[in-house]
Amino acid sequence: MSAFSILFLASCSVWLGEAQTEFKRVAEENVTLPCHHRLGLLEQGSLDIEWLLHISETVQKAVITYSGGRVYDDLNEEQKGRVSFTSNFLAGDASLQIISLQSSDAGKYICKVKNAGQYEWARITLKVVEKPSKPKCWLEGELLEGKELSLQCRSASGTAPISYRWQRLSEEDERAEQLPPNSRVNISNPGQVLLKNLTQMSTGLYQCVATNEAGQESCVLQVTVQHAQNISMIAGAVCGVLVGLSLLFLVVRLTIRRKEKKRYEEEEAPNEIREDAEAPKAHLVKPSSSSSGSRSSRSGSSSTRSTANSASRSQRTLSTEATPHLTPPQYSQRQLDGKEEPKKADYNHLVKVAVPAVMVPAQSRAFQTV
Repeated sequence: MSAFSILFLASCSVWLGEAQTEFKRVAEENVTLPCHHRLGLLEQGSLDIEWLLHISETVQKAVITYSGGRVYDDLNEEQKGRVSFTSNFLAGDASLQIISLQSSDAGKYICKVKNAGQYEWARITLKVVEKPSKPKCWLEGELLEGKELSLQCRSASGTAPISYRWQRLSEEDERAEQLPPNSRVNISNPGQVLLKNLTQMSTGLYQCVATNEAGQESCVLQVTVQHAQNISMIAGAVCGVLVGLSLLFLVVRLTIRRKEKKRYEEEEAPNEIREDAEAPKAHLVKPSSSSSGSRSSRSGSSSTRSTANSASRSQRTLSTEATPHLTPPQYSQRQLDGKEEPKKADYNHLVKVAVPAVMVPAQSRAFQTV
């Protein structure tokens, strides 16, 4: 067989068809990527359809396939549940539908259809653009007359490029107005506007609009310029409130401490010893050992005094009875010769003489008790 014949047969068994287009859609929208073929009428059992996503020159992912009479639409985890065939793919329409587009869905898609040794495919480039996220607006500077104030805004996400525009809103109907004459836009950073030499005319609503090819978002700031006198009054009021709170706290603390002191005194009063309280009475016990004498030393002094008094009275009685027998004969004879009255006996001397005879039994009786 000649080379010409082989080439002719190959061209009859394989029909190549290619279409390449580009789609651009906004995130969160839906898109349908077209793919039409003419191979469904050949043999139903051998028809294969495959959609692939080329992430790079060497990396690709299967999106959805039809093979052996079954559809497989859960091959890609990121697109699971969001991809499907749009219509009767067996009749020739194998278009792919993607819902709720995400930025990760962007890339080059290839549709391949094979049946009975014949192939068809289509190439489609999908671009997903994302609207700017709601910008964040903030102020930098002092809201005082004569000062400078910077208005700034920025979107955290969105397809570049993103442009920013500041405008003033009417407080009655929020209609867009021109910025005050004393405002300046930062050329290198359009999201920043500088308000110089603030006055009461600078007070109002300011809006920042972030825009790209997918759409726009905005945020609003309220600017209220204050007099320096108002600031002083506010500062004085704040100081007064702080002083008042401090005094209130001090009064409460002193009250609590006074109550605690009073409660402490009431609890300690029963434990104090009164000066006019009667001392506890001593009890006499029989001595059992040598140590009992030392423990009864406190009552010994009072017992000794009472014992001495009783002994003195006994000695006086004994000395009185013994006086006639102790008088010497010379003394009696002198009284008779001189006819003098007899002198009174020296009882003190007699007591001293008689003490040794009577102290022994008295002391022994006294110290038998403690």
